[in-house]
Amino acid sequence: MLMACRNSGKGVRSKGDSSCVSERNALFAGGGRVRCGMASRYGTGELYGFDFSALSAARIRDLSSAPYKSQACPFKPAPAGKSAPRCNKKGGVCSLRQFSQDEHGRVEGAGEPVITCPSRFLEGSLVAQWVGEALLGTASPLVISELPFLMGEIQAEEGNEDAVGKIDEVLVNADGGGLRWCALEFQAVYFSGMSMENDFKVMREWTGPSVPFPAVQRRPDFRSSGPKRLMPQLQIKVPTISRWGKKMAVVIDRAFWESLGDMREGKEVSNCEIVWFVVAFAPARDGRFSLRRHETHFTTLVNAVEGLTGGTPMSLERFEKQIRDRLPHS
Repeated sequence: MLMACRNSGKGVRSKGDSSCVSERNALFAGGGRVRCGMASRYGTGELYGFDFSALSAARIRDLSSAPYKSQACPFKPAPAGKSAPRCNKKGGVCSLRQFSQDEHGRVEGAGEPVITCPSRFLEGSLVAQWVGEALLGTASPLVISELPFLMGEIQAEEGNEDAVGKIDEVLVNADGGGLRWCALEFQAVYFSGMSMENDFKVMREWTGPSVPFPAVQRRPDFRSSGPKRLMPQLQIKVPTISRWGKKMAVVIDRAFWESLGDMREGKEVSNCEIVWFVVAFAPARDGRFSLRRHETHFTTLVNAVEGLTGGTPMSLERFEKQIRDRLPHS
């Protein structure tokens, strides 16, 4: 398959196993480049918080063989007096990253990782501080996780607090006896393609040099992550939260934001329903990537839906050609 290369300010998308033939250099988000003639696939960007491209062969074997529940998550905050929380994602893959392989078999990472585990956003409480400053006037908001929000009719009538829908986090500024709060949703990216276990089989036996090239084809599936997952959450929660006079903060990474269609944006937080907090990755240091604040965007729910469902409908002729191609031929 050929890489779909573009550099229009909305990022570069790629499909499957690919080599760049349409441009001399395809620029990926974060400045990475894949040269013409180089195969590229998405593989493990971070493994248990470590930059996969910087791991030794021995460390790759150890981490890929370890039970994921035995490994600490470096991003979840540890409760006072307790040990670091364990990883709860099978395989321990925090993010995907594009890897290229040249004609000599050399493998290197290209561009920024794409976050696939929601816990990745929790690094150093960066997001909570940022959202707190922007919406609540404090860099140290109280964080309440998975707060019940949506109840079924019977539950509501009986006053049952068991909910069928939860908000990822509610941030609170309780200073002065008041109750200033906002809702916060994290959205990581799903991937489409063959299982990561195909890569792990190689990792568990890896002896080097460098890191293994991803064994199979896969790619970040922004369409499933946005319209199929994030959009319904916003459509359910934002109208009520907005009626209550509160804001919804949505946290995504730069690759996800750049995959979205154009959204009409406001200039003031007072005129929006949703504030998008977009994080990016700083260059890896000491074997780890770190998150940084990238940018914020103010939208209404209607404008957010426009961006999440963005795409250009194909022509009637092209659509009907697909129908004809799939009809049984006599």
